[in-house]
Amino acid sequence: MIYTLKQKFIDNLIVFMLVMSSGGLLFVFNRNLMYFIFTVLLVGALIFSKNKFNRKLFNTLLLCCITIVSLFWFNYMFALSEQSIGKYMYYTLVAIISSLTIFHFLNNRNESRFKLSLYFILKLLVIHAFFQSLFYLVVGNNLQIISSAEYECATFFYLFYYASIDVNKYSEIVLFGLDVMRNQGLFWEPGVAQLFFNIFFFLEAFIIKRNKWFLIVSMVVIISTYSTAGILILLMQLIYYFLSEWRTKFGVLVFLIIAMPISTVFLFNLEEKTSGDKEASFQKRYFDLVQPFFIAIENPLTGIGLDLYKFQEYRYEFYIDPSDYSFIEENIGLDLKMENTNEGSSNSFMFLLAAMGFPTGIFMFWLFFNQQIIKKRRLLFLLILSLSLFSSPLLLRPFFMFFMFSGLFYFILKLSKFQKY
Repeated sequence: MIYTLKQKFIDNLIVFMLVMSSGGLLFVFNRNLMYFIFTVLLVGALIFSKNKFNRKLFNTLLLCCITIVSLFWFNYMFALSEQSIGKYMYYTLVAIISSLTIFHFLNNRNESRFKLSLYFILKLLVIHAFFQSLFYLVVGNNLQIISSAEYECATFFYLFYYASIDVNKYSEIVLFGLDVMRNQGLFWEPGVAQLFFNIFFFLEAFIIKRNKWFLIVSMVVIISTYSTAGILILLMQLIYYFLSEWRTKFGVLVFLIIAMPISTVFLFNLEEKTSGDKEASFQKRYFDLVQPFFIAIENPLTGIGLDLYKFQEYRYEFYIDPSDYSFIEENIGLDLKMENTNEGSSNSFMFLLAAMGFPTGIFMFWLFFNQQIIKKRRLLFLLILSLSLFSSPLLLRPFFMFFMFSGLFYFILKLSKFQKY
């Protein structure tokens, strides 16, 4: 089948919206409008496609969507306190968008088309982020503040975006002797941006393998996020890359030359986070790893509900038993200095357990780790996603629900003994 320019444009636009809906500023400032446009785009792509609907494929996706949506509304009915219907309507919309996206690529295209579109979109985002970091040295004094209901950042004519120093005093850093702003690309914070930049590095290094120069560009961009998790993931990928793709003496030399300065940045950043000026950031993530798990233990079957505001209220009044604190500190070797917070959880996995309980949470984890989109170097890919989601509240966003749906979709196909290919 001929893959036309129009089809390529539609696929790239769908993937761009999928990525932006999972932490992008486009959806932060225009969420309702963008979700409406995204939904219309997907429905239009399916209606006006020349491909006929595969009935069994459609029925399978419909069953997947009903299953996930039912889990959400079951949680709504049995949550610990009264929940916002609007929040559950949002998760229903996310499920519908994720299912329509995977149906589009399975019915009208194939998995390889999705990977190529994802590679293309992430390449554009990496290139933009590279120039965004570079141009801060020039445009840093000509920024204006823009804000939504719960978010604020600085922009240079809506082309480049930087964290507002008034909101995040640690956003400006000294990197290799230069005063720069932590790079967030087109995302709402650097910790989210690094995940997609690392996914691009993964695709370039292990899947697409088109241009090694983009590996260097993506490395620079990941380092410029100054994200501890991002730089750690980059180092892991570099080690794996040279062990699997470039096992020569020259490769070892190149690896040492590249890895040593990156390791220095990582270790310095880690020291700042664990015992330096930025210790509060580490303590918050440490607390988000521990406290939601104990909330889940006290509410194991259905959790306390997905309503973020109710979750914040509940966790503010929830205290961990001092003996449990001691047990954690003795076994991990790090002091947990926070006792409570009224902020949301940055840990996607622990939040899901606290919000939906162990049966549903573990089932959704299994679907996610059973994803069938990226099969080559699958364990490495899942490790990249997992390490990032331990510090980013993104698991129930469309991009990640897309992978979750793929796990459920292929599981149902296997049960029904139906194979598309």
